[in-house]
Amino acid sequence: MTAAWLDSPLTGVFVTLLAYRLALAGHRRGHGHPLANPVLLGVLFVLAWLLLSGSTYQQYMNGARFIQLLLGPATVALAVPLYGNLARLKKAAFPLLASIAAGGLVGMISAAGLGWWLGFDQPVLAALATRAVTTPIAMSLAGGLGGSPELAAMFVIVSGIVGAVMAPPLFKLLGWDDDMLLGVATGVSAHGIGTARLFQLSETAGAFAGLAMGLNGVFTALALPWLVRALGLG
Repeated sequence: MTAAWLDSPLTGVFVTLLAYRLALAGHRRGHGHPLANPVLLGVLFVLAWLLLSGSTYQQYMNGARFIQLLLGPATVALAVPLYGNLARLKKAAFPLLASIAAGGLVGMISAAGLGWWLGFDQPVLAALATRAVTTPIAMSLAGGLGGSPELAAMFVIVSGIVGAVMAPPLFKLLGWDDDMLLGVATGVSAHGIGTARLFQLSETAGAFAGLAMGLNGVFTALALPWLVRALGLG
């Protein structure tokens, strides 16, 4: 393929939209199986394109970055279904906030701690600590803390896919059927990808996942710089 075609922003947009359509088709053919998660399938399709075409990540992002800009508005739009559960939210406000703060703190410390134990360098540790928030927040935080924004995006996507695949079956195995509990746990650990998965199962669970994802993003943005300085990672 010619370099001019690979460098074109339209190529990145076309490949992303095609991967999205193919991933949705695969998800339907898999009858909603967790391993047929559209994000997982979409990532695999894009990776296949990069390998087969010889295109670089930078060439692909020439166009894909325009779609990435939609992540922010999509995250904000999750507040719409949450409004329908406002009464339930008010009753459980304090336990929710405490759970989200505790989950966010454990997520940051456990990820960075595991990376430190494995001997990762500081840029990788800073990126790894952001793995439980949405991609725009993670990339911004990682860059500001001396980490790699690209690695942060990768860690976010991988943790989101794992959470989206494992959370619903795990809750079923444990016999837990509370939509609010499922939503908060998934939103804190698997951010937007997990939230999108829950909306396919329950609007209530998806709404609380969106709330947990948003509040965890704010909490992480405030707490992570302090945590990095306290642990001497930055």
